[in-house]
Amino acid sequence: MASFSDCIVEPAIVRRASKGDMQAHAVLFRTFSPAVYTLARRMLNQPALADEILQETFLEVLGKISGFSDQGPFAAWIRRIAVNKCLMHLRSAWNRHGVGLEAGETAPGSGELADTGRPEGFAEQVQARLDLSAALERLNDTSRTVVWLHDVEGFTHREIGELMGRTASFSKSQLARAHERLQGYLGGPNTEEEKTCMRVLKSC
Repeated sequence: MASFSDCIVEPAIVRRASKGDMQAHAVLFRTFSPAVYTLARRMLNQPALADEILQETFLEVLGKISGFSDQGPFAAWIRRIAVNKCLMHLRSAWNRHGVGLEAGETAPGSGELADTGRPEGFAEQVQARLDLSAALERLNDTSRTVVWLHDVEGFTHREIGELMGRTASFSKSQLARAHERLQGYLGGPNTEEEKTCMRVLKSC
């Protein structure tokens, strides 16, 4: 899965992009679009919405890049824009449908993997990703968002609480409940399947 931690771009590219260099814009898009899409896909659980978030994020990035400050990591700046876009969509859905923060869950995905001669353990790792993806899709929007922001993107509970207009304690409780549910979906606590899947989540 694409991660912002893998996105590296030279400061010179950012400076060129801030001056309207179209080639620099293309470099930024190629570098960051996989991570933005992955984040949106996991938080919103809808490919079409993830595409919208990708477009909206880069429209804002390119519109505001001239004001970007070198004082902070560029990847973190883009990630924050993408997260805010996702949360705006989630808040809109909650308000539109009257869905509470403990909303119902979506149906799980599924997938099978055949061993194609890859290195030992490869099939198990990929199957773990499939199992984890299905389990994440079964979480409600709020729980899935907290898991992804905390466990994958590295946001603190205080930061998550601020982003969602809640408290750090709210984020902590949501994460604890989500982990408990994931353990149940993945076969229960301390099973090898659950351990493998959670290792995969940590490595995303």
